[in-house]
Formats: sequence, C-alpha cells, structure tokens
Amino acid sequence: MPGVSKDSGVPKKQKRQDTDTAPAIARNGKIRKLERSASRSASVEEAILLLESQILESRQHYNNIATLLQYCRDDVGWGKRGITAAVALCRIFCRLMAMGNLSKPRQSPENEVVIVQWLQSQLDSYKAMLLDLLSAADPGMQSTALTLLMRLLKGESESSVANQENGWRHGTFSSLVSKIISSDSADAVREEFMEKYLEPFDDVRYYAFVCLSKLLDDAVSRDVLDNVLAILSFLDPVTAENASTDSFYVTKIQHATKEKTSNVTVRRKQAQELWLKILKCNLTGSQRKVILSMMARQIAPCFSRPELLMDFLTDSFDAGGSTSLAALTGLFHLMQEKNLDYPQFYLKLYSLLTSEILHSKHRSRSFRLLDTFLASTHLPAALVASFIKRLARLTLYAPPSGIVVVVPWIYNLLKNHPTCTFMIHRKPEYSATLTAEGMDDPFDMENPDPMETNAIDSSLWEVHTLQSHYHPNVATIAKIISEQFTKPAYNVEDFLDHSYSSMLSAELSKGLKKPPVVEYEIPKKIFFRNSQRPQNDRLVVNTWDFS
Repeated sequence: MPGVSKDSGVPKKQKRQDTDTAPAIARNGKIRKLERSASRSASVEEAILLLESQILESRQHYNNIATLLQYCRDDVGWGKRGITAAVALCRIFCRLMAMGNLSKPRQSPENEVVIVQWLQSQLDSYKAMLLDLLSAADPGMQSTALTLLMRLLKGESESSVANQENGWRHGTFSSLVSKIISSDSADAVREEFMEKYLEPFDDVRYYAFVCLSKLLDDAVSRDVLDNVLAILSFLDPVTAENASTDSFYVTKIQHATKEKTSNVTVRRKQAQELWLKILKCNLTGSQRKVILSMMARQIAPCFSRPELLMDFLTDSFDAGGSTSLAALTGLFHLMQEKNLDYPQFYLKLYSLLTSEILHSKHRSRSFRLLDTFLASTHLPAALVASFIKRLARLTLYAPPSGIVVVVPWIYNLLKNHPTCTFMIHRKPEYSATLTAEGMDDPFDMENPDPMETNAIDSSLWEVHTLQSHYHPNVATIAKIISEQFTKPAYNVEDFLDHSYSSMLSAELSKGLKKPPVVEYEIPKKIFFRNSQRPQNDRLVVNTWDFS
C-alpha cells in the first residue's frame, strides 16, 4: 500500500509562485536581449565612427579603409552595419579628395605615390561595389548606392576642376549611366535618377546625353534601347525656353563647361546626334511606335535639318497599319512647322483608306487625323472629292458604328469645300436610259492617285443608298445630306466612340411610345403547312420544304 505524503493536503505554493512569475521572467529576458542588441548596434556604429575619425586624423590609420570595405562585403543584405560603413566610406573619400590626398603631386616621393595608388584602388573597389548594388533586388539598397555614387561624383568634380570633363565622360558618371541602362532590375533607381538628378540639373542632363550617345556606338540589346527611350521620353524637348535652368549639380564648374551645357545650339546638336543613332538601330515595331509618338513634340524640335527624318518616316509608313498613320502624322508636322516639301503625302494618305479602316480598333484615331490633314481650305477640289467618294463607297460594306462617323465627316468636308457640293446636286442627263439600263460611275476606285480618280465628276449615290439602311440611326443621319446645309459643322468627336454595344444599349434604353405590331394570331404550325387554312401559311413554309 503506498504511503501518503505529509503535505499532500497542503497546496504547492512554490509551483504556483513559479507560474505567476514566468511572464515577468520572459519579459525581462526579452528586455535584456533588446538591450544587448541595442548595445551591440550602438557599439558597431561607434566602432565605425571611431575608424572613420582615425582615418581622418592620421595617415597611419588608412588601413581602416580596408576594414570598412570588408564590413560592407560581409553584410550581404546591407543591414545597419553595412549601410553605416558605406556612408562612412563616402564621407572619408570625399574628405580625402577635398584635401588632395587622392592626387599625385609633381615630384612626390615614391612612398607618397604608393599611398595614393593604394587609396585610388580602394576607391575603385568601393565604386565597383556600389555599382553592383544598383542592380540589387532591394530598391532601398539601389537608392542608397545611387545617392553615394552621385555624392562621390560631386566630390571628384569639385576637387579636380581641371579634370571635370574626364570624370563625367569616362569616370563615375559614365559607369553609373551604363549600369542603370543595361540592368534589367534597375527600374526603380532609373526613375529616381531621372527625377532627382536628370531633370533638374543642366550638367547631369548634358553629360547623360553624351554617355547615352557613347553607349549607342556599339550594338545594344532590345531592353537597353527600351531603357534609353524611357529616359528620353521623360525629358522635355530642347527649346530656347527650357534649354537651361541655370541649375548645376556640381557647383564648382568651369566657365566653358557651364556655357556648353546651357547653350541651346549645342544641346540641340547633341540631341540630334543621339536620335540619329537611335533611328539607325534595329528597331522593333513597338519601339518604332514609341519614337513616332514622340516625333512631333520631342524629336523634330531638336533637328536643325528635318529632312534627316524623312527616311525613317517613309520606312515606318511602309510598315502598314497604325504605324503608317503615325508616320504620316510626323510628316504632316514637318510640313506644317518646318516647311518641308513632301508631294506624296496625300497620295500615301489616300492609300490608307481601305475597308479595314472602318473595322479597325484605331478608327477613332484615324478620323481625328483625317480631320486634321484635310482641314485646309486650299486643297484642290479634285483631291477632296476623291477622299469623300472613297469613304462613301467604303460605307456600303461597313458596320453601322463606322457609317455614323463617315457621314458627318463628309458633311463637314462639303461645308469647307463648297465646290464639291456638285456631287450631291448632280442629276443624270438621260433619266429614261438611266431607269432602263443604269449608268457607269466615272469614279475609278482602283486608281491610287486621288487627283486622277474622276471623283469630282461622280455623285454621292452611296449616301443616298444609306438612307434606306436597316439601322434606323444610320438611315436618319444619312438624310442630313439631302437637307439644307444650315448646320455650321458637326463635332466628329461625338460620333467616334460608337460601337455595336453602345448602339444596342442606346436602343434598349429607349422608351416605347406605342406597342410594336406583332402577330394577332399564334400560328399552330411554323415549319409545316396548315392543311385547314393554307392561306395563313408563313413565308418560310412557302419558301422551304421541311417535309
């Protein structure tokens, strides 16, 4: 029989006391860990600051630079120690450059030369490490590396004013631009570079163009070219108003360099050379479209000789589709703003008027451009008549959403060119022959030259045909050609966004003024004859035999 303990009836106070004090012990343990971590972090920062102060106090402690570089390499994720060491190194090198300790004076002893060479090698290692971090996965590390590299660039340029040009063109800045252009994971740091440095500072913008032009001397990949276009599209065009902001990242700058980076003529010539190199690259279809979209606003203003763009624009036109229309937009801008002579412009524009234009997803953009290209009242009547007649012919097999755009557009052209109104008032000479045999339309649809189609001798019978269109909206709008031209002009924008879905939604949303006419008697048979009342057989039964 087991014995009974003496204190079995007494509560075990010791265990309950341990249970009550456990949370307090755990909290105290966490606090001690945090204190140890904080003290360790503080000790790391103090150690780095001590190494920095020793370097700046005496040359005997230059080896501390290697220690700080090792801190950066060992801290792979760039935690607090790595960032603190990197920032300290930036301050150290900027201070050494300002004091002239990184340059070799003339007739210096050999030991001095060795020290300077060692310091320069350490600086090169530090810059190489920062350049590698520009393609790191963490955007925060990329941003820190960019800031430190730009600070080093400023220190180098201000400490050696006579050698500034080499530092921008072949030194830190050239390597920086090349890295953010060629890296696939530098999107965030590229945007930061454009916003913080490229846009506000004249010298950064000037030498960025120099480095990009140098980069394009060799064959580049598609991604690199995309990044170059992204940077150029971010900047405003070079004009007399914005050529210079009188803002320089490097404050101690040579007068000649300052004049060069802010001169309008120099900047335009520089931009022209860069764009010519881009246009000679093997461009993809999407890159060509991006360049064409920038042509009127950013590219053409930079060219003192706009005829240099002709080959690119004509080659782009041959690509077909929306690219051809964008190329004509660039050509029209050069004709209008630069007085460029291009006699084949309307010939090429006329060739784009095919059946696809009214079915294309770019239909709205096409008609906006057509409205611009044919806005001049000085165009020949025969030319305008060809455009009117060709689009009128295309409406015969176009969707309703396309027809409702063409008819108001034709109305506006007839208002702007009254000599073309003969096309809607012309009556046939021999009405009896016309009724019996019909007549040939003098319009030559196959002729590619709009001046030779004989459209001015034809009539707009196609629009008259549309007045009997199955869609009520199309039939109604086609009747405006038969009415008096009292309305000044239609706003084509009101008709560009129509589609099958929008027209159907508009019909379904209408309220019924009166009930529609339906069958008054429900037929007993639909697909077979009614033997009792054959007179009530439906058309489908009389036409088809389903027995």
